[in-house]
Amino acid sequence: VHATPSYAMHVAERMVQEGQDPRSLNIKIAALGAEPYTEELRLKLQELYGFKAFNSYGLSEMNGPGVAFECPFQNGMHIWEDSYFVEIINPETLQPVADGEVGELVLTTLRRTAMPIIRYRTRDLTTKMLGECPCGRKHVRLSRFVGRSDDMLIIRGVNVFPSQIEEVIMRHKWLGGNYVIVLSTKQALDQMTVKVELAQTGFDGSMQTLRNLRGELQRQLKEQIGFSAEIDVLEPGSLPASEGKAKRVIDER
Repeated sequence: VHATPSYAMHVAERMVQEGQDPRSLNIKIAALGAEPYTEELRLKLQELYGFKAFNSYGLSEMNGPGVAFECPFQNGMHIWEDSYFVEIINPETLQPVADGEVGELVLTTLRRTAMPIIRYRTRDLTTKMLGECPCGRKHVRLSRFVGRSDDMLIIRGVNVFPSQIEEVIMRHKWLGGNYVIVLSTKQALDQMTVKVELAQTGFDGSMQTLRNLRGELQRQLKEQIGFSAEIDVLEPGSLPASEGKAKRVIDER
């Protein structure tokens, strides 16, 4: 099956809510893409469905899905260098970055004749991975995308990507996969509130557990991004579910 990670999570949570087991779908392999997501979410989806999830990357401007894909080792996406010339640049200076450093992916098509695309800035942030893949393929491997250059949030002078928030959320078994980041201003200072739903099952209903969970989230987020954020833990189904790319940020500043 091909899906966005956020929608795969939504389907799993809805099935659990209806008393069904996502493993009953008997899906063996999932190709997940179209939005950045964390390794923590991949592991949670694999546990829920029992499938093996592979990262997939593509652009509608360049043949859609399949520009890059993971091999069975799930250790970076192989990009087809016989079809694309790959560059990673600093999105501000437009200069190449060293292998292993995060930058913006720039692609040039090598096989298209009707509409070649030259040095196309994808806005997607990734790295060229170092070393060879155990599978033996020699193509360049791209690491998991951390976000988009135009999705980066600047809060109190700190650069923050939604994937950093997701990484913390997915560590907690009592939290579901649906969350939203709300940005506002209070007394000329940026404020960030993370609204996240509880998982469909597992939470014991204790207010003390809820307070402990909120406090732990606040502590871990501060360690991750460098400043404090407000946390709203909501009942399952409180936030709108996305059927396409998930809208994770509401900027009210």
